[in-house]
Amino acid sequence: MPVTVSVTDKVAEIVFDHPPVNAFDTAQWAALPDLITQAGSREDVRCVLLRAEGRGFCGGVDIKEMAAHPERIVQLNRDNHRTFLAIRHCPVPVVSAIHGFAIGGGVNIAGASDVLLAAEGAYFSLPEIDRGAMGGAAFMMRMLPLHKVRAAFFTGGKVTVEEAHRLGAVEQVVPTADLASVARDYCAVIASKSRTALVLAKQALNGLEATDPNLGYRFEQGFTLEMYMHPDSQAARDAFVDGKAAAKF
Repeated sequence: MPVTVSVTDKVAEIVFDHPPVNAFDTAQWAALPDLITQAGSREDVRCVLLRAEGRGFCGGVDIKEMAAHPERIVQLNRDNHRTFLAIRHCPVPVVSAIHGFAIGGGVNIAGASDVLLAAEGAYFSLPEIDRGAMGGAAFMMRMLPLHKVRAAFFTGGKVTVEEAHRLGAVEQVVPTADLASVARDYCAVIASKSRTALVLAKQALNGLEATDPNLGYRFEQGFTLEMYMHPDSQAARDAFVDGKAAAKF
């Protein structure tokens, strides 16, 4: 698994490092939920930090694998859902530090998180409409206004972290070189609080949300499966693999 987990001063730091773009295959998505849950369940952990090395935070799903094995979509859907559920239901707050890009599943990781910090020039993108899939809008709608999400989804376009900051989704935007240290300092503030208080606060805040994005995402996945059964879906993935589709990163 191209992910490392370390615990320092009550903060569990989970780092993605899977070149070239931190796009995970089905086995890697299957492993992520337990790593997140185990880290957040440790009594010596009061905050979980998700960050990445390389060109960007997370490129989502390995499209090349899905082009070769479209039959894996059901298991992939299940483990994507489990991953985002693990983040939202992690006992303690989860902070994601975004650099470069968060695409597809990377947007959902961000949307499931409690706090977002970001590097200048990074962006969010849901290119599903160009990749023969659906899904992701439920978690983007947790971050951004409805019409902004619809515009991004229908076009497969980008939302910069600067725009997301203006709209209230991103807490801080900092130079790329400073992101890791700023994120650790931010997590240290959270980790200075009572674990019991943090656990109860997260439960309360989750319960106060008008809708559960995990339920919305599971609803969307039905449309992903429906899309996968259409020849346009396979054609979109094949075009991406053959380099005929415009890259989103």
